[in-house]
Amino acid sequence: MELKLFFVPDTDPDLHALIAKLDDDLMQRYPKEDIFTVDFHAPYVKTMKFAVGYIDDRAVACGALRPLDEESTELKRFFVDPAYRKQGVASRLLAFLEGEALRQGKRWIRLEAGAPQPEALALYMKHGYSPIPRFGEYVTCASSLCFEKAIGGEASVV
Repeated sequence: MELKLFFVPDTDPDLHALIAKLDDDLMQRYPKEDIFTVDFHAPYVKTMKFAVGYIDDRAVACGALRPLDEESTELKRFFVDPAYRKQGVASRLLAFLEGEALRQGKRWIRLEAGAPQPEALALYMKHGYSPIPRFGEYVTCASSLCFEKAIGGEASVV
């Protein structure tokens, strides 16, 4: 089983199919008002970098980076099809996106998840993400748990 990772445009049909699965999964875990989606019609989407992972030509994982400022980016829409979990797909996709953030000159990656996603929280903590106060659109969402990882420059010694 070989995982191939590619950056794709925001219009990619495989990306949209995976995000629909992610949204379905989140609807089972959270109240609708606690789900933060990506508005593909918003101008900020053109600043995002989307990735899709394939195994045997089947789209099995996705994720994105959304620039926050000069030094930081946010990990968004991170999802692995349940049939492909616990096989290293998430770790490889996360490393792929972290590498892209470094290439973009970012020093920090932030993300938001929640207690109803224990497998995601475990993945992020395993890969060096630490809890931080809620930021941005998540400040007022009681179910949001936010994390950050130093990935480059002086930040990596913190």
